Amino acid sequence: MTTLAVNQGWTDTAERREYSSEDAIRDSAWAMRSIALDDLVESADLQTRVDRKYMVPAKTFRLLTAELGSTFRVLEIDGQRTFDYESVYFDTPDLLTYRAHLQRRRRRFKSRTRTYLDSGLCMFEVKTVGHRGNTVKDRIKHPVNDRAVLTDSAYNFLAQILEGAYQQPVPPDLQPMLINLYRRTTFASPVEGARLTCDVSLSCHTERASMAERGTHVLVESKSANGASEADLMLRRLGVRPISISKYCVGIAALRPEVPSNPWNATLSKYFEPPTMAFEDGGQ
Repeated sequence: MTTLAVNQGWTDTAERREYSSEDAIRDSAWAMRSIALDDLVESADLQTRVDRKYMVPAKTFRLLTAELGSTFRVLEIDGQRTFDYESVYFDTPDLLTYRAHLQRRRRRFKSRTRTYLDSGLCMFEVKTVGHRGNTVKDRIKHPVNDRAVLTDSAYNFLAQILEGAYQQPVPPDLQPMLINLYRRTTFASPVEGARLTCDVSLSCHTERASMAERGTHVLVESKSANGASEADLMLRRLGVRPISISKYCVGIAALRPEVPSNPWNATLSKYFEPPTMAFEDGGQ
């Protein structure tokens, strides 16, 4: 596979044009007190957690973080508060893992590499569904130069996780199917043990096509050990409800038009630009 490569208000400049998701992340990140990575991991590691996902309009997101500023902190590493990520997802040629999510099967999983592009750190990650329907994530380090390769070490780790979670083997012929690029800012509540990962500038890529979100919303994932966090309750008061969205599934749904995509069609039309083809059939 080819490697795809302020205060509570906003500034006058942003008011004179559409307030974008990048504006909202920048203003929110630098208006909050920071938390170091070690402290964040200690207070809200959350490898097993309840996830809720939201597409939050940019101005609403800024209101949210202004309200949460007394209890939440923003992750800062080496003076930086927003970080570039790349994820490579593995699936079978007939998209077994995509179809399992499409059909909401109990025994479903995702496997991917995640590269923290600012530091060069790469991890191989496996997500499964726990007994209570919560998300369980396991991961190991992975060679950054092999981030589009299911190495022997990654394969054996995946086999161990699937056997333990579902008593099932690794599906045959897993290969890289989709690359996602995005920018993430992480907020955490040390007291509550909750976390918000907030993504902007999401784009999805295959060898033949690409797609990007419109830049008007922040993809917020609320992660808590149990129940609704303060952020979830605040989002409800602001009129934002959780949605079912997966970066992998929306990417495949948009860029592989031959597969069923009904659960994500409304999300795609509302939040994402139409796909662009890398080249036409029969041409380079």
